[in-house]
Parts: sequence; structure tokens; C-alpha cells
Amino acid sequence: MAHILLIVGGGIAAYKSLELVRLLRRRGDRVTPVLTRAGAEFVTPLSLSALCETKVYDDLWSLTDEAEMGHIQLSRAADLIVVAPATADLMAKMAGGAADDLASTVLLATDTPVLIAPAMNVRMWQHPATQRNLALLRGDGIHSVGPDEGAMACGEYGPGRMAEPAAILEAIDAVLRPAVRPLAGRRILVTSGPTHEPIDPVRYIANRSSGRQGTAIAAALVALGAEVTFVTGPAEVPPPPGVQAIRVETAAQMLAAVRGALPVEAAVFAAAVADWHVTGAGDRKIKKGAEAPSLALAQNPDILADVAGLAEGRPRLVVGFAAETDDVLAHARAKLTRKKADWIVANDVSPASGVMGGTENTVTLVTAQGDEGWPRLSKEAVAERLAARIAEALTEGPA
Repeated sequence: MAHILLIVGGGIAAYKSLELVRLLRRRGDRVTPVLTRAGAEFVTPLSLSALCETKVYDDLWSLTDEAEMGHIQLSRAADLIVVAPATADLMAKMAGGAADDLASTVLLATDTPVLIAPAMNVRMWQHPATQRNLALLRGDGIHSVGPDEGAMACGEYGPGRMAEPAAILEAIDAVLRPAVRPLAGRRILVTSGPTHEPIDPVRYIANRSSGRQGTAIAAALVALGAEVTFVTGPAEVPPPPGVQAIRVETAAQMLAAVRGALPVEAAVFAAAVADWHVTGAGDRKIKKGAEAPSLALAQNPDILADVAGLAEGRPRLVVGFAAETDDVLAHARAKLTRKKADWIVANDVSPASGVMGGTENTVTLVTAQGDEGWPRLSKEAVAERLAARIAEALTEGPA
């Protein structure tokens, strides 16, 4: 049974904190609530107290509590301090060391681990000041979960929604009972998403990739402790938390970013890189005429082969993907040899498979030792399996 000190900040997401309390109490954890003045605009002390089955703390100047330096006792008594929602204001106070109310004073006076669940308007989340504060907090050892992407109470859409209570519960467990992190300190490169090769300023050549599989792989590697450089084209999904994200558009830009990220111990090339680009792409929109324009195409650089063929600085493990519509395994085996990769993750992306843009995948891991077929799984589950195999390869000996 854990003792959680829950600080509830002021935001519409505060209602989710009540569900978080319910989940914690249902499994036997003790929850002591601290409610900010702004938080009390969204949830009442009575509702928090009833769910936590204990007193709600909300006043730095309470004669009863502070006669015994209550804010110090609060800051040290718990196993973990959870701030949910962590508003932009609370994050700024934490980063700047401010202590002008009970919540911020507790956070400054503690040597207990702290987990924040940010929640705010998308523009506030993306503002450079908030991102600087987040970087400072992470550098100070503060743990974080979320935010999620979605519709906001203000009517806007984007990242900023507080993580769901179940996800916060998982993050709490990860802090209190950290899993084995076999890739801790190991640098790994992951590419993801499509590339866009311009025809003119408004048109481009691309592959049908959502970026979900590459994003899931990066997240799974981070969960195992890896330091992940994530080079992504214009994907449908945002980069996962905890990676160093580098956004690119074209294959040439992706190659430059990949080379700049070396050296790494392993590289996973999950991006669907366009095979060709238009030579002499115009800087003005091509106007529709009586005849279709003729486009001259040239091959793009082969990023997988470029890295796998390095004489110096080659990653110990190079993993490529083979997205095929027919003769999947034959093409994957040929690609393994031709591009000098260590592993190829082969998958059927024919229209009937639903893989491109979907949430599930069926893959075969092709290596020099043979083929290993995996059942149809969610892309997250595929990522977890692959990350586990990468960890085995890097920690047990040569790939």
C-alpha cells in the first residue's frame, strides 16, 4: 500500500483527479489531498475529502496545521507527490522555486519523488516558456505523464488534455515500482512516418504511412530506458514523450538528420521513405492545363543501406522494415541481404490488410538465423516485442 499526496490544480481536468482517487483507494492506497484555491473552483473540498476519507489541506496559514509546520510534514510523509492537473502556473512555480501557497510550498520543501500530469490549453502547452519549464523540471528529476492530444474544453484541438486516470495510475506504479530498464543509458535511433517530396509548393509525392508503428517503437524503447533520437516525417501522430524529436519533410532531410544522430548502438528504420523525388521541383504551383505535366523523377537516398553499410560508426544493430503487398517474405529476405541490415521487420501492407493507417499489424522478424512470425497484434504490442528483442541483442552480446 502506497501513500500518495495528491495536489489538485485549477483546471477543468480536476474532475479526473476524483476518478484517480477512486482508483487509488480501490486498490488500498492512502491518498492525502492538497487542493489549490484555483482547484477549488472545479472540485469541492467535500468531494475530495469523501473519496480520500481524510482531511483536505488547502491553507498555508492554518493555525492548527502550521503550528506543527504542517507543510513540511505533508511534503515528507508520502511515498510520492502527484500533481494532477499540473497547470501552466503550477509548473512555472515549480520550475522557478516559488512558494506562495500550500501546494507550491509543499513542492519546494519536499525530497519525495514528484509526478506531474500537465493539463492546459494547447497554445499554453506549446508556448516556449512552458516547454522550458518542462525541460527544467525533467532535469530536476520530476516525472511526468501526458498530456494527451484531443478536443479541449475551450473548443481548440491538440496536445494539452490531462492523461486519463488509468494512465496516471500506470505512471505512479512506474515511479514507485520501477520496472527493469535494460536499455538505460543506451542511445537508439528511430525513424518514422512518411516523407513528402515536393512537386511544387502545394503538391508532393508520399507514402501512406501514419507513423503509428514507428512512434510506438520509440515509446517502447523509452520505456526500457533508452535515450531515443526520433527522426519523423509528417506523421499523423505526435512524437511520444521522452524522445529527442527531429522533424523533417524529405528523404534528403531525413538522411541528414540520421547521420547527425550517429553514433548510436541501434537504429530502427520504420519510416516509409518515398523512393523518388521530382528533379527540379518548381517554386510556383503548376497550373492545370490541357495536358498533364511530365515529371522527371530521381531516386532518393537509401537511408537504411547508407547506415548499414558504414565502415566506421555503424550501429551494432540495424533494423529495417519491408512493407510489401506481395511475396512479403521473399522481398524481405532479399532486402536483408541487399541492404546489409541485421534484421528486417516484414509486413503485408496490401489494402486488405488494413495495416497502413490502422492500429494493428502482422509482422515477421527476418534475420540471418531465420524467420519468426508474430500473430496479429496492436502496433503497441508489436513495438513492445521488438523493443524487448533489441534489449536482448544489445545486452547479451553481438547482434
